[in-house]
Amino acid sequence: MKEAMPVLTAGTGLHETLALLTSQLRPDANHKEDMVFLKDVFSERSLGYLMKIHEKLRQYERQSPTPVLHSASSLAEDVAEELQTGPMSTEEKELLHLLMSPHLKAVLSVHDTVAQKNFDPVLPPLPDDFEEELDEESVKIVRLVKNKEPLGATIRRDETTGAVIVARIMRGGAADRSGLVHVGDELREVNGVSVIHKRPDEISQLLSQSQGSITLKIIPAIKEEDRLRESKVYVRALFDYTPLEDKATPCQEAGLPFKRGDILQVVTQDDPTWWQAKRVGDSTLRAGLIPSKQFQERRLAYRMKMGTLPNPKSPKKPASEGCDKEDCDCEGYFNGQYIAGLRRSFRLSRKDRQGSSGECSELGETDFLTYEEVTRYQQRPNERPRLVVLIGSLGARINELKQRVIAENPHRYAVAVPHTTRPKKPHEKDGVEYHFVTKQHFDADALNNKFIEHGEYKENQYGTSIEAIRSVQAKNKMCIVDVQPEALKRLRTAEFKPYVIFVKPRIPESRLRRSAATSPGGGEHGRLTDEDIQEMRQSAIQIDQQYGHMVDRVLIKEDSASACAELQGILERLERDSFWVPLSWVRT
Repeated sequence: MKEAMPVLTAGTGLHETLALLTSQLRPDANHKEDMVFLKDVFSERSLGYLMKIHEKLRQYERQSPTPVLHSASSLAEDVAEELQTGPMSTEEKELLHLLMSPHLKAVLSVHDTVAQKNFDPVLPPLPDDFEEELDEESVKIVRLVKNKEPLGATIRRDETTGAVIVARIMRGGAADRSGLVHVGDELREVNGVSVIHKRPDEISQLLSQSQGSITLKIIPAIKEEDRLRESKVYVRALFDYTPLEDKATPCQEAGLPFKRGDILQVVTQDDPTWWQAKRVGDSTLRAGLIPSKQFQERRLAYRMKMGTLPNPKSPKKPASEGCDKEDCDCEGYFNGQYIAGLRRSFRLSRKDRQGSSGECSELGETDFLTYEEVTRYQQRPNERPRLVVLIGSLGARINELKQRVIAENPHRYAVAVPHTTRPKKPHEKDGVEYHFVTKQHFDADALNNKFIEHGEYKENQYGTSIEAIRSVQAKNKMCIVDVQPEALKRLRTAEFKPYVIFVKPRIPESRLRRSAATSPGGGEHGRLTDEDIQEMRQSAIQIDQQYGHMVDRVLIKEDSASACAELQGILERLERDSFWVPLSWVRT
């Protein structure tokens, strides 16, 4: 028996009609795929919600809602005046008190203002003075209603014909949303004003000053380009950009300012010189212009050639942190590695320190910092934990911070055991405090690039190997290393996926007097001179300039306790949240 079709009445809602239609879709042999596709589309919950919203709006529109009156304020005043003409009951006194309240008066005043205003856009009449020499089919009149937002299109003067051409359409702008203006269209008039003989800056000013609505007379391009398609390319900016300071940009108002570290979604790369992008997290739908990677690199190369951009240089390496006794024979924190507990003064450590970093410390020094393509990454349960890398400026004492966090949770976090050539002390165990090796063994490993960094202290060699990190991760523990910034180039690989934290002490802005200066870490360093504080500041600035683009998080160390708690929170989020990482780390 054939199933009867349901009866649709005039009162049947759109979402009900959609549900009935979906129930009648039956796949047959000839159109099975099409029917399945339609059923999936019509069954989408979001589509049903849209239909319900559409019905509510239509119902509201059919009611033609209008304000009951336009003078609520004056009516309230009349009622209050009437109440005061005679004796009042308790309820009347309360009503009078409410009517005389300044807040209610303000609400009624706003109501009257809104009720008396017409919010429908008012469009100017169609211009009837079309140029006779133009064929009617070749001219297009475009009317756009916009607020104070820019039009979202840039123009250029054709060098051959002198015509004003639409150079680009900004993604999400008024012109893009209209779907009526395309790249290559010739612009003839703006609000009835001819732009044929106007300069580009005059035309841009004319476009930006048009409020409410704007009427364009254009000649469509012979071959319209495809509509802009949303791109899924995300990049991390490795430099700061201010469009108003860029004389090369085709339209400064259309530029997108950003800071180093911002994540940008590149929505189109059609123009090899100027990309269109949006900042991830911004509420605006409009894209802005940013210099393309190729163009920015060419500019930087030109500046370097002209001498206005110096070649990147290796920063001064932060001094080791040590004890107050100059003749102390204990070991300490050297070249990024923990060497038992030396607490030498800043002055002595700066003079006596010597050593060398890993073989790869010089790689990439002339690379131009523009953009790094990134993607979202979240550690999965079956994956090895990400490597956590601490770098610090003078006075940060990152080794003590690292050791404190590990001591509080040794089952989750661990340190890579360093190698050394010095003799083993009676209380030490091989593989616990250090891996004790011969000088020949150490030199061979260094020659084969097995260390992420290494150095010499008091005629003994110290270094941390890549295998030491792998052995920690093999135990499913998060390995925390503190290294010199130069080692970041060696560690930033898909294998380790390092999360880099830059630790720097809180340094007061005002210059402290020598007699009262103390360490910002709650006296951890004892008294410091003005010169010490200045060197701490300079160390932080230098590291930020040279390696800040590789840093994921900056930790300002007020004191050991708060810094430890903040680091602990970072490590916990690292295991459960997603983060932006270079695309090459997760690309298969």
